[in-house]
Amino acid sequence: MAQIFREILFQEPNSIFIKVMIMINLIFSAILGYSEGSGKQNLEYSKFWNLKSQEKIKIPSKIGMIIAYTPSLITCLSFFWIFPNSGIRFFMLNFAITIHFFKRLLEVLFVHKYSGSMAMKSAITISSSYFIAFSSIIYIQHLTKGSIEPIIDLKYSGFIVFLVGIIGNFYHHFILSKIRKKSESGYKIPKGGLFNLVICPHYFFEIVTFFGFSLISQTLFSFSSTIGTLFYLMGRSYATRKWYISKFEDFPRNVKALIPFVF
Repeated sequence: MAQIFREILFQEPNSIFIKVMIMINLIFSAILGYSEGSGKQNLEYSKFWNLKSQEKIKIPSKIGMIIAYTPSLITCLSFFWIFPNSGIRFFMLNFAITIHFFKRLLEVLFVHKYSGSMAMKSAITISSSYFIAFSSIIYIQHLTKGSIEPIIDLKYSGFIVFLVGIIGNFYHHFILSKIRKKSESGYKIPKGGLFNLVICPHYFFEIVTFFGFSLISQTLFSFSSTIGTLFYLMGRSYATRKWYISKFEDFPRNVKALIPFVF
């Protein structure tokens, strides 16, 4: 196993900053995922808004999601100027992450349908988490400049995986946007695509997208971020499936939460 890691990961600088960020990332994601799955604490947006909330400061959901994504997009764009000569791998990673957040903002503006509010603190929490995580991924990639490249080069394969993830994620978001007609409100059981197998295929492809980032980057921190995302989205999808079961008596029990036929 150690030999495999040596072949696919950069020999990164012996940095306390990197080690601390990896531990914080994994621990925070695991706690957040457990809190989501157990229902002890949900980020207050979407169907989980007002489950147990006493939040007084709320904003329109569309504005909240713009707040969540815009700082990270601006930061990614600025990195092209801050680190102009960091190599093809750095460019591919920053370009992929920039496209990721640009697509999210386009979805907020033109695809998703919003009918309610979200907690201001959730918008700030999401925005801060994305900003810290992706700024760290890109900065740590910059720190690998001059380091020994991995024996197995996965950056081009990673970009293909990223494209599969982002296209699959968009496709299932598009399906969700078409479930309700303009005159309708409330939630329905989504159907089509992988919704026939899992209730959160958009989360599944989100994980695929992050895995693509990791393969492009090939740093230990980027892989830890993907694992952290998996922890969180497992909890979020488990809570989502539990919510649907509680609201719809005809919810098909063979439909899993996140991973077809498994979980």
